[in-house]
Amino acid sequence: MKIPKYLNLVLSGIIVIIAGVVYGGHPAFIMPELLGFEVVDLELKNMLRAVMGIYLGVGLYWLIGAFKSRIWYGATLCNVLFMGGISFGRIVSTLVDGISPLFIPALILELLFFGWGLYNLKKYKEEF
Repeated sequence: MKIPKYLNLVLSGIIVIIAGVVYGGHPAFIMPELLGFEVVDLELKNMLRAVMGIYLGVGLYWLIGAFKSRIWYGATLCNVLFMGGISFGRIVSTLVDGISPLFIPALILELLFFGWGLYNLKKYKEEF
């Protein structure tokens, strides 16, 4: 069975859009329930909603790139940089702060999407 080259972008786009909505949709309610901290400061609400905006924008770019061959390469490169960067940050946090049982599955997924994206860039480079 051949896996379509755009599947990486579709799956990671959907996951990142959902994560963005979770982070910024209603932080005063979601963060205490999910992560155990209160969000009362305006600045923290603003920051979490800005992160939501980044995640929505990037996730949408990946979804568009999955179906527009003209921007597939750029969207995949963006995906690799995002997943590699966020994985790096989580690894640094794990080494400095300790293991977060809640975010280990996220780290594993991010590393998988990072590797999958690199593989796709190498495999399909001759098309560009």
